[in-house]
Amino acid sequence: MISISNVTVSFGGFTLYDNISFLINPRDRIGLAGKNGAGKSTLMKIIAGYQRPTSGDVAKPNEFSIGYLQQDMAMTLGKTVFDEASTAFHELRALEEKINWIGEQLTIRTDYESDEYMNLIQQLNDSNERLHVLDGGSVDAQIEQALMGLGFARSDFNRLTDEFSGGWRMRIELAKILLQKPNLLLLDEPTNHLDIESIQWLEAYLKDYYGAVVLVSHDKAFLDNLTTRTIEISLGKTHDYKANYSRYLELRKERRDTQSAAAKNQQKFIDKTEQLIDKYRAKANKASFAQSLIKKLDKIEVIEVDDEDTQAIRFRFPPAPRSGTVVVEAAQATKMYGDKTIFADVDFMIAREDRIALVGKNGEGKSTMIRLINGEPTTSGSVKIGFSVSVGYFAQDAADMLDPDKTVFDTIDELAIGDVRKQVRGLLGSFLFSGDDIDKKVKVLSGGERTRLALCRLLLHPHNLLILDEPTNHLDMRSKDVLKQALMKFDGTLIVVSHDRDFLQGLTSKVFEFRNKTVKQHIGDVYEFLKTRKLDNLADLELRSTQEVKKTVVETPKNVANDERRQNDKDVRQLKSQISKAENEIAKLEAEIKAFDDKLADSNEYQKIVNDKAAFAAYETKKKTLEQVMGDWGNLLTKLEEAEK
Repeated sequence: MISISNVTVSFGGFTLYDNISFLINPRDRIGLAGKNGAGKSTLMKIIAGYQRPTSGDVAKPNEFSIGYLQQDMAMTLGKTVFDEASTAFHELRALEEKINWIGEQLTIRTDYESDEYMNLIQQLNDSNERLHVLDGGSVDAQIEQALMGLGFARSDFNRLTDEFSGGWRMRIELAKILLQKPNLLLLDEPTNHLDIESIQWLEAYLKDYYGAVVLVSHDKAFLDNLTTRTIEISLGKTHDYKANYSRYLELRKERRDTQSAAAKNQQKFIDKTEQLIDKYRAKANKASFAQSLIKKLDKIEVIEVDDEDTQAIRFRFPPAPRSGTVVVEAAQATKMYGDKTIFADVDFMIAREDRIALVGKNGEGKSTMIRLINGEPTTSGSVKIGFSVSVGYFAQDAADMLDPDKTVFDTIDELAIGDVRKQVRGLLGSFLFSGDDIDKKVKVLSGGERTRLALCRLLLHPHNLLILDEPTNHLDMRSKDVLKQALMKFDGTLIVVSHDRDFLQGLTSKVFEFRNKTVKQHIGDVYEFLKTRKLDNLADLELRSTQEVKKTVVETPKNVANDERRQNDKDVRQLKSQISKAENEIAKLEAEIKAFDDKLADSNEYQKIVNDKAAFAAYETKKKTLEQVMGDWGNLLTKLEEAEK
């Protein structure tokens, strides 16, 4: 379908990709993996035709369409939401005109046997097929479905796009791309500006999409539920895995472990052979033997272990100055915008070193409450911070609020005071900005790099209250883990808004749930909260926030439960038996391989077998068999662990 062939991208003496090649097949669901700055967004731009590689080609069929959602797009203003979404059907209008023109040509022409006439018929068939895909008969219904699926209300359709924030305008752009139904969808962080309900709708839509999908996302659950293939970009190379993100992590580790073990064994063999060569090279009666060993070494194909990019941000928050016992207190707090009540009569108290997660549907008041804590006035009641509280605030749009024309260094240096100014370069280095990177303008940074820079600003002054509103947007998985670990070690008070269950797990000790214009407190981390609410995930929380679902209790007959238990016990016994057999086989193979290795190390024994091709072939076969059995053994252990749970 699309062939990326020997693509290289170099600039300023730096090579981003080095002769990478892969295919995108019809109905592929591909996730691009790699750290921030690895080149995921650049690769999408090259596939979309927005950027040319230094060398190499991207080949695609004629009449092949690509829809590309960028992280940053120029938004059209001055139109209503519905009218702007309608511009997605320019291809459909052009197709209708083309079909009408071809119809007229076929009517007036009489050269029925000519190649030109046959070509017109082919064009007509292709155009009608494409028109059928675009479903031209239900344009208004398609627009309504897409906009409402992405969170717009019908009352929003006639509002001007100028009235909406950048995140909502991005949703309009996403709706337009989906409505165009291209052969290939390229989506760069599509979930960043979506709430859980919209993410679920998009996920379901993409699962059934007729074309191929390539996406970049920091949302692990979204990747796992949608993708069936992961292409990792690391150190200028690509590695292709036929698996979703979680499975790709396992396969990547297995591959590198296998390569390391094979390379280690090979190096042992090479070292022993070189010792024999050195030993017999100078002896006249053994010279021919030494030469045969040299030739054997020359023929060996050296096993290479894939390079791994282990570079990661590293930081910890400064020690928190001691605050008063009460850090934030809300008393009968009510907030209204015009006639709309966001929440009413809210009471809570946040104590020193509390760790709070704010959860709930978009629009229920999480970000509003954060603004009140930061000083925005309430409509009635109060939200106050306590004695000696210093607030460090990371807003959802913190990365977008950076001055695009300032350099990385100036962005941090302008806020640094006192001795901190001497540490700016080191601080930037801990966030992976080093060398010439610190002189880059903010506007050329990737979304992840801008987020890292915004986080770096939080470290310039010691705070005892950190408020983070969706801090993981644009961060790669590794940076997200580092941020979580730094927050775990932070000794102040923490308030965090996130839809990322994995990020919240173990990070907070209380949950404030925003629902039905009030705030309910739950003790425990996010998983305990979910258990209390009897929800499987935060997505259910989003869906149930607009209406309470009646509880339906399904009684499981005892005999069914007993049958399931007996079957599970049987599975566990079988798995344990298979594991025992695998371990015996591994021990046997390792003993046989070691015995042969000992012969190779013994010069007398080696001389006896050096020309025994069958023995060496059996040796290689046993090593390959050992690798396979080890892999099977690992899979059986994983299955046993799941069965025992």
